[in-house]
Formats: sequence, C-alpha cells, structure tokens
Amino acid sequence: MARGLFVTGTDTGVGKTVVSAALLLRYRPRFVLRYWKPIQTGIEVDDDTADVRRLAACAPQDVRDDGVRLRQAVSPHLAARLASLRIDLDAIGTLGSERLARWVVEGAGGVLVPINEADLMVDLMTRLALPVVVVARSTLGTINHTLLTLEAVKSRGLRVAGVVMVGTPDGENRQAIESYGRTRVLGELPHLSPLTPATLEAWARTSLDPHGHLMGWFE
Repeated sequence: MARGLFVTGTDTGVGKTVVSAALLLRYRPRFVLRYWKPIQTGIEVDDDTADVRRLAACAPQDVRDDGVRLRQAVSPHLAARLASLRIDLDAIGTLGSERLARWVVEGAGGVLVPINEADLMVDLMTRLALPVVVVARSTLGTINHTLLTLEAVKSRGLRVAGVVMVGTPDGENRQAIESYGRTRVLGELPHLSPLTPATLEAWARTSLDPHGHLMGWFE
C-alpha cells in the first residue's frame, strides 16, 4: 500500500501547491518523498508541478510528471470536454508500491470538483486511499467551507490528517475548525513575501506540523 498524503482544498487557488511544496521541505529530510499532481487544468497559465519543483528544490526523481494536462483553466470535466476528451480514472494510474517512496499528491480544485460525467475528485482520492490534508483560507467564510470539505472527505471513509490554514492567522477560526471539525490545524501559512524556496523552507521547518503529527502517516 502506498504511503503519504493527499492535499486537497476548500476551493481553487487556496494554496494547495505551496502547502504541497512545504510538506516536501518539512519531511524530505526524514523520508524519500515524491510529488504528483494527477490532474492539472490551465496548464499554459499555471504549472503546479513546475512550481513545486522550484519551491521545494526537487531533484528530477522527486517529481512524477505524468497525468492529465489540460489547457483551459476551468473544472476538469469542462476542460476535458473543451479538448474533446474524457478523463478516465482507470487511465490515470496508481501510486504503485515503491518500498521507500512516500507521496505528496495534490488534487485539482476541491473535493467535489467534477472529473467527468460521473466521477468527482473525491472518487480519485478514494482510489488512492491516502490520508487527506485540507488546505483552507484563514479569512471569513472559512469555517463553513472547511467543515463542509471535512464532511465530504469523512463521508467517503477517508482519513483526515489535518488542516493547513493560509493567510493572516485567525485564532477564532482556527479554534472553530479544530473543535467543530474534530481535527488538528497543522499550521498557519502567512502570505510570504517574497515567496521563495528559502522563505517557504524557513516556515515549513519551524511552523508546519511542529509536533510531528504527520510522521505516522508517512511511516
């Protein structure tokens, strides 16, 4: 069975890619970690795989490049339709069972984003069966969005590893998510300026999962 984490979000553009890179920086000294984004839309504007490769200073073998890559920056089901394609979960592939590798897998959009006429992103998550890290904004509205995402994940029998909040820290929102969501906030990532490999690594090493709760999900 593959080991690692699936990084999803409460919305698109919430910070999943940066958090994925931060997870690599935080835990690569302990484990052989590889990154994969199975589905990417808007590839000509945003290349999340390239961003992770840069921010986490990845070696070639640290990143898996294959997957669905679509031009239009819209939902996967629509981007595929506009390209006269259909995304088939059976064709996307699996993580395999490499003895040493652990995975950080990044989703596209949120958990209920459509992939085709029948499947949602959460169906891909269920197939990969990795514990889930939810990336959420710290601002107004995040409690509802985060709790809904956690409910959708748990309803499919997936395990929640925790939440990472992105933006100006908000103690009340953090407490509400932990209490009502019955989960742990693993870190609060401010908007780093500049966002560089060095600034992200400094935050990840000191402020992402400082007590090492994610260790058990990688082991």
